[in-house]
Amino acid sequence: MDDVTWGALTLTLTLLGAIWTWVAYQRRGVASGLRALAFTLLPLAAYLTKTLQMFTRIVDAVATWATSLAFNPFVWVGVVLAGLSAVLFVVSGLLRSRQVDRAPGTGEVASKPARASRKELAPGSGRGAPAIDDDMAEIEALLRKRGIS
Repeated sequence: MDDVTWGALTLTLTLLGAIWTWVAYQRRGVASGLRALAFTLLPLAAYLTKTLQMFTRIVDAVATWATSLAFNPFVWVGVVLAGLSAVLFVVSGLLRSRQVDRAPGTGEVASKPARASRKELAPGSGRGAPAIDDDMAEIEALLRKRGIS
């Protein structure tokens, strides 16, 4: 489109917005009128900053992509793979949360009191001694043996 066409489109949108602004002001008051005026000025600002043409190019690019999506089987394979990836992310998150609830060293789900006692003994909780597992006990024994404390 040439500059005259863009100007005509901008003028049309601004005049329609001005009518909408007047109706909003008359029916709902000053606040609605000011909001409608703010929307009315957007097409004129978009024309003067040349973003109106940019928006139409973006819409054209999205429309081209959408039509290629509808008629291209390779694109559909990509969409299916993206959906499969999303499902795998969700499933892995669920499996990871189930592993956190398991007692250390066993394959069984920890009971609520066992989880609570682990939380109470967690480092930095301010209550009780920090939880020490077998690996940490071995490391501490080696350090004590070498005189490092």
